[in-house]
Amino acid sequence: MFYDTRINDHGLRHDPFKVLIAPRPIGWISSKSASGVSNLAPYSFFNAVAADPGLVMFSSDGHKDSVSNIEATGVFACSLVNYDLRDAMNKSSMPVGPDVNEFELAGITEAPCKLIDASYVAESPAALECRLLEIIPLNKYEGINSNNEMVLAEVIGIHIQDSFVNDGMLDAVQLNQLGRLGYMDYAAINEVFTLNRPES
Repeated sequence: MFYDTRINDHGLRHDPFKVLIAPRPIGWISSKSASGVSNLAPYSFFNAVAADPGLVMFSSDGHKDSVSNIEATGVFACSLVNYDLRDAMNKSSMPVGPDVNEFELAGITEAPCKLIDASYVAESPAALECRLLEIIPLNKYEGINSNNEMVLAEVIGIHIQDSFVNDGMLDAVQLNQLGRLGYMDYAAINEVFTLNRPES
């Protein structure tokens, strides 16, 4: 089959785009409001965009509390979501007002960051401390009508729980990270294989 995405005439029950671009890592973004209220929300359009310097991005469907807080403070944290944290992550996605602390709502522990004024999920195997570089509206392109915004940030600090390090390397199977698929589906990393690059 083929369909024109400008028309979305695919004939399926749901748009398959999110199924095809998957699995996507989940950015569990935490920030603080100008008044000091912590916010925590999962974003499935999240990824690393560079390694040197370490840069990450996430996009928000509309100007939500996370984006407002980051715009005001210039910083945020991103906690890794693994299988054990799936229910807490899901609870933190509940649509609530800006005065609600989703750490408390999800029943997880709020840990202070070291370099920025934000918190991260203490139970998470790893977390990134991030400094805002730019908030990019995604409606400035010809033919695009969108409320989405992309947040681009530099990773300035990383927390890793020592128990997930084996022989000097992070153990991807033990981390058991969640990835977002399409629809309401998720996947967990429980098998890893190695492919060395061919030599010229």
